Amino acid sequence: METKTRFALLSNRKFRLIFSSYSLATFGDWFDMLAIQVLVAYRWGADPLMIALIPVVMALPGLLLGSVAGTIVDRVQKARIMMICDVGTAALTLCVLMVSHMAWLLPLLALRSAMSVFHVPAQQALTKQVVPSHLLLQATSLNGLVNQSSKVAGPLLGAFALVIMSPQLCIIVNAITRLISAMLLWPLRSMREENVDDEGEQENLHRSFWEEWRDGWRFMLHAKRVLHTLVYGSFGLLSILMIDYQFSTVLRDINPSNESLLGWFVSAIGVGAVIVILFLNRLTTINSGWGFGGGYIFIGVGILLLGSSKPGIELSLLLCFGFLIGVGNGLYMVTHNYTLQQDTPSHMTGRIFGIQNTIVSFIMLVAPLTGGLLIRSVGAGQSFVIIGIITSVLGLLGLLLSRLLWPIREQKVADVIGINERSSY
Repeated sequence: METKTRFALLSNRKFRLIFSSYSLATFGDWFDMLAIQVLVAYRWGADPLMIALIPVVMALPGLLLGSVAGTIVDRVQKARIMMICDVGTAALTLCVLMVSHMAWLLPLLALRSAMSVFHVPAQQALTKQVVPSHLLLQATSLNGLVNQSSKVAGPLLGAFALVIMSPQLCIIVNAITRLISAMLLWPLRSMREENVDDEGEQENLHRSFWEEWRDGWRFMLHAKRVLHTLVYGSFGLLSILMIDYQFSTVLRDINPSNESLLGWFVSAIGVGAVIVILFLNRLTTINSGWGFGGGYIFIGVGILLLGSSKPGIELSLLLCFGFLIGVGNGLYMVTHNYTLQQDTPSHMTGRIFGIQNTIVSFIMLVAPLTGGLLIRSVGAGQSFVIIGIITSVLGLLGLLLSRLLWPIREQKVADVIGINERSSY
């Protein structure tokens, strides 16, 4: 049965094209990310606060446009908007090659991030529409598997490339993969969105943009499992993102002469995530409490151990700490996306993931700067220890409060928001 369900998913031509496009784009992003961090941390010698500005400027477009972008995505042809975003990302990535200072790099990264604000909810909504509900966990875990496999292959190949070539080559690779990603989506440019409720779709033609935008927030506030997923996920992200872009800082303190160490460590994170996602791919459902809580505990323990590391520590131990972080990240990521996909109707998916983008972007504005200031005050190692403890405690709370935060799904979507199914959607 398991083999049949996997074959049914991969035999779906539309899903294969979306999946292949997403795979290439994700690989390019990880290849590119390593190059930019090495360029900034090692070759430009930027201090932790300047490094912390990278995720901040990348978060601004999501904060300003996230919810609006999700509403737009629900009203347009999603494959087309993904193609436009891919081409725009490729062009802006090539522009990054021309800069040599943070003052120019930061605005370009902000503009490039604006493309993802539209691309992410479109990809999630399109996946929901072409995949049957009983295969959603497999589809979500496959997307997660690609993300984490790219986290292994991208930085690992990037680390090798940096030994013999410049970071600019990695940036060019990202631009190329984005163009190919757009080409793969070309056959879907006129696809009929089959899984959107026809009656709801007809009524939406007579509803204003702002009415649909309001309905997205209204649904989120009344759907308990969706609301709790976003709120609990936000607290975890607040602690994790305080140090997410500071791995280069703590690793530089441990071994200042090894530029490729960051690539090896990020790859170890990816290996841990890939292994746990392969396990999750064998399941048809997952308990949200165990997925979230267990994920945060693994992440917290890995961060705590990394922060406690001293110069001269064995490379194998550092990679084990990255592996633990990866296991937690895989659990958290798949559980988060699956819970939102499972509890959101097809024609609301873009709006919910747009709202999620807005929340994450707000956190990314606050957390990295806070983390940068914390590292300046108490040092990188001690900061990682503090964040690791906080993340682990959040994981324990998720396990203890699992039934309260994620009650058993027994209500229809329309019942959750207290309206008749045909009245608004």
